[in-house]
Amino acid sequence: METRTRQRSTAEERRATVMRTAIKSFAARGYYGTSTMDVAKAAGISQGYLYRLFKDKETLFAALVDYCSNRLRESVAAVAASVRSTDPEVVLRALTASYDQVIADRDVLMILMHAQGCAGEPVIGEAVRQCYAKQIEYIRAVSGASDEQIRRYFADALLSNVVVAIDAAAVDAPWARTLRA
Repeated sequence: METRTRQRSTAEERRATVMRTAIKSFAARGYYGTSTMDVAKAAGISQGYLYRLFKDKETLFAALVDYCSNRLRESVAAVAASVRSTDPEVVLRALTASYDQVIADRDVLMILMHAQGCAGEPVIGEAVRQCYAKQIEYIRAVSGASDEQIRRYFADALLSNVVVAIDAAAVDAPWARTLRA
């Protein structure tokens, strides 16, 4: 008779599962519209176990902001390594294309947008500030861009968030064409 032993997931494996399911839940309903019970149920764990993995809902959401920040930086790093120019404008154009690819993942986009909307929550606000700080300093280092060039890059990126979030590409109207230009 063969005895089968069930392998238990490690806490890190469960954290990864929670992160994968939480990003979908929070992206769909936002920080305020998603309960920890929703996340636990989607991850197939108890709410009590969720609280063993993450101190509270705010800490979980801040971890999602960090996850998205890392996705952005990994994308920028891959593109920056392939750019053969040292002209900051050329580098920033390449980085813009990489940013657009990352926010094409609607879940990542919505986490970033929801995070800004609930940055008044202390832990989330700090995660958002750290996200911007890391992105700005990394882009400064790989592009050699001036403060003004970096400011324009981020202004355009934030506008891209709105254009993608409202699906302005599907709207054939003067206002939408202006935003997309």
